[in-house]
Amino acid sequence: MGDYEYVTLRERPEFLDMAASWFHSKWSVPKEAYLACMTAYLKNETEYGWYLCLNRKQIIGGLGIIENDFHNRKDLSPNVCAVYTEEAFRGQGIAGHLLTMAVDDMKSKGISPLYLVTNHTGFYERYGWIFLCMVQGDGEPNLSRMYIHR
Repeated sequence: MGDYEYVTLRERPEFLDMAASWFHSKWSVPKEAYLACMTAYLKNETEYGWYLCLNRKQIIGGLGIIENDFHNRKDLSPNVCAVYTEEAFRGQGIAGHLLTMAVDDMKSKGISPLYLVTNHTGFYERYGWIFLCMVQGDGEPNLSRMYIHR
């Protein structure tokens, strides 16, 4: 899996601004929204964490845990969000490692199950996620797949 460093944002708080900018550049969510969630995590106001894969101090993969990932099933919480691996580093198990890291961390804090919204099929199943139902994303015309990990 390469010579990568897998960390939580609490382990490397100096990455706060870089992480918020990186996630913002991948998804159409304002940087300020990431900063607010990440800062709450760093201040121990929530256990919903942020997980990063670093290559030579550059973020090449990451994901977060938030209350709800912009869908109509507010009862299905918390949600893994913003799963992303830089294209040049895909196919090396980085996202899978981050998913396992997040699931294990949340379970160690008594937080289970986790949920995840995606349009991918076949990927998340490899890491123990099970299709649960279809959900309506905020402002989305089509339904998305909701997965659960217990």
